[in-house]
Amino acid sequence: MKRIIRLAALLPFIMIAAACSTSADDASSEAVETTVAETPSETTAPAADSEVVEEPNAEVADEPVEEDEMVYPSAIISLSPTATEMLYAVGAGDQVLAVDDFSNFPAETADKMPGVSGYDPNVEAIIGLGPDLILTDGTNPDFLEALDRAGIAHWEGPAAVTVDDTFAQILELGAATGHAEEAGALVDELTADLDALLERIATLPELETPLTFYHELDSTYYSVTSETFIGSTYTLLGLNNIADFVEEESYGYPQLSAEFILDKDPDIIFLACTIYCGETPESVAARPGWDALSAVAADHVVPLNDDIASRWGPRIIEHMSAVVDAVEAVVSASGAQ
Repeated sequence: MKRIIRLAALLPFIMIAAACSTSADDASSEAVETTVAETPSETTAPAADSEVVEEPNAEVADEPVEEDEMVYPSAIISLSPTATEMLYAVGAGDQVLAVDDFSNFPAETADKMPGVSGYDPNVEAIIGLGPDLILTDGTNPDFLEALDRAGIAHWEGPAAVTVDDTFAQILELGAATGHAEEAGALVDELTADLDALLERIATLPELETPLTFYHELDSTYYSVTSETFIGSTYTLLGLNNIADFVEEESYGYPQLSAEFILDKDPDIIFLACTIYCGETPESVAARPGWDALSAVAADHVVPLNDDIASRWGPRIIEHMSAVVDAVEAVVSASGAQ
């Protein structure tokens, strides 16, 4: 009988990974589900406990399965670009059978795109590929029920809320695929990189007023508040988000107006739609009246990689590094001592 990977059986290996990682205690001692931002902008949902669902009637031992008895998935289909990045980052790329058409990193995923969709999945086509584990965003209950009926194990979850959630998810996927040690080492590295970024921010000269920013999701002025995952990374680095001043309910993604942005006059503008929308510092400066903005006049408009800025995988530290670079540039230009 094929052994089905269950979260209860994975917990010993998650704990091993946690013991190897300096960030594991902060990240989470419980399983965290993952959800993906599959578009040029991120999708944020509350974090919840994740699970790998077993086949109906599958026998599962009450006691933890020994590592040498574990049968790890070898034909994984990832319908989550963020989870795909995590799989490859922990060394599980060879276990990936197929990915959805938004899983474009790392480059070798291009060879594993059979045209499946994470938004509107074709159940028969996906099952026909012969997966032994499917990673989803958990937002399609009909699809999940179909996987249950077919006896296909699946792992789903909402978007991370904090960077610590990212680390916890990496540890979990590492344990689920037999790469707990690699996942622990990766989290250690990412934690050290994050600590270094926070140290750079902490040692900057103090300004009279905290820096403000505008994170642009697209050219229609959709933005993110600090309630979202990507918004929380800016808060962690000490920046004030002008989108937080929007009063109407936006579920974390308000559509600002040009007048609002001009009135708030942010110190830094981050463009998160450079690949898919083609926005550049030059195109922003060409907008009516925007040349008077402090960020535009001082050349503090920062183009970002859309995918990195919309996912919470291992590359989120790259995004935060770009933010710290921008903050240092503003502080240096201000002449603060």
